[in-house]
Amino acid sequence: MASIGYARVSTKDQETHLQIDALAKAGVIDVRQEKGSSVGPRPELQRLLASLKPGDVLVVYKMDRIARSLKDLLSILDQIKASGAAIRSLTEPLDTASPLGTFMIQILGAVAQLERSIIRERTVAGQVSAIKRGVIFGRPKLLTPEREAEVLAMVDGGATQSATARHFGVSLIVVRRLLAERKGQKNTGLYPVLRDYL
Repeated sequence: MASIGYARVSTKDQETHLQIDALAKAGVIDVRQEKGSSVGPRPELQRLLASLKPGDVLVVYKMDRIARSLKDLLSILDQIKASGAAIRSLTEPLDTASPLGTFMIQILGAVAQLERSIIRERTVAGQVSAIKRGVIFGRPKLLTPEREAEVLAMVDGGATQSATARHFGVSLIVVRRLLAERKGQKNTGLYPVLRDYL
């Protein structure tokens, strides 16, 4: 049985000194370190999880050092539980050695997930507001209004959409977008989540 620490910072410019000191103060001698975003592969964490044995305790300074989302957290907890080990946070009253600790970790993860969802909703609302004010996202149009009219005239004259696109040096998508807009099917170029708000 062993206590194994894990410390991570998001960028190479940051340092793990604070986490290392806190782990050492808690009596953790074996500490694995990693520098990189939580959305990356985190190879050191994966090796650590794979090496856990029954009775081991994974100790972290804070739970967000190992998990990027509630789903990720629960997956890691499952791995730790399957190995017969436990996890403990130094800055939060969380210890999976007890049922209450496991429940508290899940609650913490759910709160973090809710916070991210709220931030995302605010971001989407800001983008929608900007669009309604006339702000245009994405790359600028390749054709002037006059050239767009020429594209439509060429298609109306019997030319295929592909031939028209080649003639004007644009992609087929541009031609189809112009035709769709003329029919009133406005293409905002947004992800569906944004279109749902418009």
